[in-house]
Amino acid sequence: MTVDAVGGVWRYAMDLARQLKATGTEFLFLSLGPVPGPAQRDEAEALGELVWLDALPDWLADDPSAFESLPRTIEALACDVDLIHLNAPTHAAGLRTALPVVVVAHSCVPTWFAAVRNDDCPQNWSWQKDLNRAGLDVADAVIAPSHSHARAMEDIYGLLPQLSVIYNGSSGARLTPSEKRDGVLAAGRWWDEGKNAAALDAAASRVDRHIAAAGACKGPNGAQWTFANVRHLGSLSTSEMAEWLAGAAIVVSPSIYEPFGLVPLEGARAGAALVLADIPTYRELWDGAALFVDPHNPDALAAAINRLSADASLRTDLAAKAQARSEVYSLEAQANAVGALYRSLVQQTVH
Repeated sequence: MTVDAVGGVWRYAMDLARQLKATGTEFLFLSLGPVPGPAQRDEAEALGELVWLDALPDWLADDPSAFESLPRTIEALACDVDLIHLNAPTHAAGLRTALPVVVVAHSCVPTWFAAVRNDDCPQNWSWQKDLNRAGLDVADAVIAPSHSHARAMEDIYGLLPQLSVIYNGSSGARLTPSEKRDGVLAAGRWWDEGKNAAALDAAASRVDRHIAAAGACKGPNGAQWTFANVRHLGSLSTSEMAEWLAGAAIVVSPSIYEPFGLVPLEGARAGAALVLADIPTYRELWDGAALFVDPHNPDALAAAINRLSADASLRTDLAAKAQARSEVYSLEAQANAVGALYRSLVQQTVH
């Protein structure tokens, strides 16, 4: 399984591997991009073997030459496995193998540009679309984390007959809403324009309570953001994030681009009421269990936060609905679906 040490793919990979290890599945992780930290290395090595490759993840690469040697590396490492699970379509481009190949399309540059800039990739990024398409053609199965992202992918890449949807899950603690304090929390990679830090910061100057934001403001690609009105917490450890989620009565996500979005799920499991951007993914996952706002309208975002802050009954009701909905997006359901897909593909290969 390919992973990278930045963002949600690492969490996805480790949580999935932990669930599937209980069924006897063993993992060899190939980590691309930044070197995994000591805690990440310990976590991965408790679940399988970890190999780090000094290679850029696709969203940091300037051109396709960065991936020329990757197929042969994967083929060499996969000499003693039953199935290859790749957490980006680009990882499958050029792969020559008789083993079944699963590609998970967590996100991609072309769908990011479509959602965030309402435009095609710039010319200097167009190779991303070609390389993704080549990788999707290699895959025996393609997983999207939501139907909304599946549709976005087919809008970009055309019909994908091997595409199916398996929702992500969360290992976040399930808390009762009555244990909450009055905190308002947001989280994300704020240097990523798709997380819409500008709207959150503008809204923060108009809300009755302080908003705290967890996550990096400077990205490995040099992009960065500075909050003026939000209390920035920086990058938090898993345990630190759990503490903040436990105290947050309201979790906010103004994202313009989210193929799934773990932050609302973790907030819902922790018993928070949700204020979410009105984007297709969030509507698909949380309709009827959150307040939705136009992500381009900071006044609407501030009004929704103020409304929930002032109305304890509404806050409690929405928190309970969100927590009930979160049960659909469990790690167990995710692992059962992925495990069944693994077994089906391996059996097809054997026969």
